Amino acid sequence: PDKDAGCSLEQACHADDLKAFLKEHADKNYYVIAYINCSAGVKALCDVICTSGNAPNIVNQAPKDRPILFVPDENLGQWVIEQTGRQMDLWKGNCYVHVEFTQQSIQRIKDDYPDAVVVAHPECPKAVRLLADEVCSTEKMIHFCNNTPAQNIIVVTESGMLHRLKKEVPNKNLIAGPTDHCACADCRYMKMNTLEKLHHCLDKLGPKVELPEEIRKKAEVSLIRMLEQSK
Repeated sequence: PDKDAGCSLEQACHADDLKAFLKEHADKNYYVIAYINCSAGVKALCDVICTSGNAPNIVNQAPKDRPILFVPDENLGQWVIEQTGRQMDLWKGNCYVHVEFTQQSIQRIKDDYPDAVVVAHPECPKAVRLLADEVCSTEKMIHFCNNTPAQNIIVVTESGMLHRLKKEVPNKNLIAGPTDHCACADCRYMKMNTLEKLHHCLDKLGPKVELPEEIRKKAEVSLIRMLEQSK
């Protein structure tokens, strides 16, 4: 409900920049797949969107006769390449929280908990993903934590997910994956959205998000295509 709460992924790929890139490389006839953490303007320019949970499935359904451009998260895109074997050109963007995790910081916490398993989000750098026992979306982390026989689980993603996991998986010892900085895996944008602001939003029905109808319609196409391909 805070209109100033942004996202480093959204900021890494502006619609005007993507439009210019596609125009410059029109000869490639890119099939554009956008991670859902992007603006409506970017969604309007792409063929289909995806989440971290369904990205491999969506990419596998992309036309075989067209090169794929994956925006805006290059780490997620690289992980999807590894999962699917589909080659893609990757936009140079990332989630600033997940790139704060390093191989060194995760190895240190693994040394402190030698019997722990590691679950990491695919937005993490490859060096971190290689240390993980499971790489998956936040939703699938719940399933993994519930079903692993391990009691100690190191969770490598934004800190807010740990709060939810502790409610969903109360019988396990969930350990926050550390970063090499003092930010403690907190997304400053997410933390701008408070309970008080949510109450104000529901009470006053604002601030409003209004989209030009042309952008809304085009963005809807990529969203509906994702839903159809996820059935």
